[in-house]
Amino acid sequence: MKMTSGEKLFQIFLVIFLLALVASFLYPFLFMISMSFSTAAEANRAGAHIWPAQVTLTAYKMVFSNPQLLTGYINTVFRTVVGTILTLLVTCLCAYPLSKKDLPHRSLMTFLVFFTMLFSGGIIPTYLVIRNLGLVNNLWVYIIPHLTNAFNVIIVKNYFESIPESLAESASIDGANDFHILFRIYMPLSGPVLATVALMTAISHWNMWFDAMIYINDDTKQVLMTFLRRIVIERNTDLMSGAQTESQISQFTPETVKAATIIVTILPILILYPFLQKYFVKGIMLGGVKE
Repeated sequence: MKMTSGEKLFQIFLVIFLLALVASFLYPFLFMISMSFSTAAEANRAGAHIWPAQVTLTAYKMVFSNPQLLTGYINTVFRTVVGTILTLLVTCLCAYPLSKKDLPHRSLMTFLVFFTMLFSGGIIPTYLVIRNLGLVNNLWVYIIPHLTNAFNVIIVKNYFESIPESLAESASIDGANDFHILFRIYMPLSGPVLATVALMTAISHWNMWFDAMIYINDDTKQVLMTFLRRIVIERNTDLMSGAQTESQISQFTPETVKAATIIVTILPILILYPFLQKYFVKGIMLGGVKE
């Protein structure tokens, strides 16, 4: 079908607008990369630059010289990997019974799950619960309070409802119980929505810092984002340790150290995201829309 002149103009405008939007998103990231590789003189130069005239790794050397970075990485990887796996397990265990139409009071239970999305218990009551559970200064405080999420339960429940009930009935006739049906039929068929939940959960765990600030006083149990916050927001570049000769000091500024820290902390998620992106939209659509 041939486009009219108005449709062609709209397509041109749309392409220009989207390119400008991409540039506006991409530029800050490229600028941050440029800053992290810049010398002190280059970083202090006025004006915007996408790539430094003189490349140096001094800022990255300063970042990796701090033992807190490695500790934060280990703790963050632990909470992200273990937290994501356990969240998927608990979410499926919650969503599976709610997807069954013969479950007594199913509508009420689904509403109660949804209701938790509207209200929070508050910081002080939550802290008292965490303290009474013995999770203060405990690595499991990063995982246990975040084991389930109402939004995740609802989209997984909706996806489970789209799976033909005849599959579960056939397996039940062959002697399979609900756990066998869930783990051997439902979950293998739910790759897109589970990948979506895994991606959202992993990003959430990786980016969290508030719970570490509230519940953790031990620096050996802090996460990467707390370290980043001290560098970027609190402007505490004194966290950078190691030998600092006069020549090294002249090669970096607090801004280049901040930029290098940001790149180091977001790189793992940037590497992971493209592999799961293809499942993201599909999982959201299939989990949220039913025919």
